[in-house]
Order: sequence, then C-alpha cells, then structure tokens
Amino acid sequence: LAGNTDGPTSPPRKAELLLIKTVFSFVGLVGSAYQIIHFPPESTLRGLQIATSNTVTMATVGAVFGLTTCLSAHIREDPEDALNYLIGGCASGIALGARTHKVGTGASACVVLGLTAALTKIGKREGWKLSGPPEY
Repeated sequence: LAGNTDGPTSPPRKAELLLIKTVFSFVGLVGSAYQIIHFPPESTLRGLQIATSNTVTMATVGAVFGLTTCLSAHIREDPEDALNYLIGGCASGIALGARTHKVGTGASACVVLGLTAALTKIGKREGWKLSGPPEY
C-alpha cells in the first residue's frame, strides 16, 4: 500500500484504498454467508441485516487500515517501514473493538492485526515463502 506511492510525501492512491476496502468487504460477505448458513436467521429480513452489518463492518475495518497506513507513511515520511502497517493493523483492530463495544476484542484485534500486517510487510520485503520447494 504505502510502498506503491511515488514518494514519501505523495498522497495515498484511491485505487489502493478501494482495493483494501473491497477485499475486507468480501471477507465480511463470506463471513456473513457462513453465519447465515450455519445459524439460520428467523426471517429473510434478519438475514439481510446480518449480511449488511458484517459486510459494512469489515469494509470499515479495511478502510481504517488503508487510511491509517497511508497516513502513517505520509506523516513519518517512510513509506516502506513495517511500523506503518503495525499502526494500521492496530487502528483497524481498535475500530473492530469499537464496533463490538468490547475493550478486550479491540485490544486483542489490535495486537493480532497489527503484528500480522507488519510481519506480512517484512516477509514480502525479505522474500519469505510459506510454501514451495526448499532452496539449497
């Protein structure tokens, strides 16, 4: 995300933010489908409310992640630093906690999403692989 900017002072690209929000929206939609299939709602309207709520929540979390990561990269003038992703992941975890009205959820999501985002950025930069043939 922030690594794709033209420089440390360039504004975030709208296409990058839209992509992140779209991916998170899709995750919310898949989660909603899983919830509706395994825990059928009492009415179609309730099922639609569940799907909408989960999808909007995940889209918001994605938007918070993208915007916070870009803003951090812009303020810190270091678009390639994994700390930007840690900050973005933590902010999106806090947003998720605010949505659920639970401090524990926000704190744990902050840690998990922040570390996952930072380690993903570091792994991409360092060329880590999760699968494939071993290199000799």
